[in-house]
Amino acid sequence: MVPITDEQLEQNVNNEENQPVIKGDWYVVHTYSGYENKIKVDLSKRVESMNMQDKIFDVIIPEEQEVEYKSGKRKVTTKRVFPGYVIVNMVMDDDSWYVVRHTPGVTGFVGSGTKPIPLQTEEIHKILRQMGLMDSKPKILDIDIGENVRVNSGPFANFEGVVKELLPDRGKVRVAISMFGRETPVELDYEQIDKL
Repeated sequence: MVPITDEQLEQNVNNEENQPVIKGDWYVVHTYSGYENKIKVDLSKRVESMNMQDKIFDVIIPEEQEVEYKSGKRKVTTKRVFPGYVIVNMVMDDDSWYVVRHTPGVTGFVGSGTKPIPLQTEEIHKILRQMGLMDSKPKILDIDIGENVRVNSGPFANFEGVVKELLPDRGKVRVAISMFGRETPVELDYEQIDKL
């Protein structure tokens, strides 16, 4: 999937090949944990075999790239943001609901009772930006190397650290956080830190 701008997501416009970029709403589908990739493949095959391309448009597995430093080496891994869930872009009706709901490994839609509730625009924007599938406007921070910061979200929330490197082209900053008596470098988004 190519990056989507806010305007395309809002207006459901077409790309150069006259194919829909986004249509319908985004729904969260609960699956057996660990089977997300299989369900994505199976659901895509079912959509094609049952001629549902005009109602079910895309299936994504919310993932993000995570940078770790082990033994001084940088390692990038892909981590599932919501294990046990996939997100489906679709027009909800009885037929499309049936195709998704009866895909092996799907346990149901997220919603109240039997009625699936679509994600709000802000929620899907945040997920797509986090995955790098949507252009994001990085927060600009007036911060310098050597300044003290506090992490406000994520696994290092409430930790304090010192800025070691600025990565403005990626909207990130490398911070040294003291953990277990050792200085640990972590890469964080601008949104995840506050100046002290």
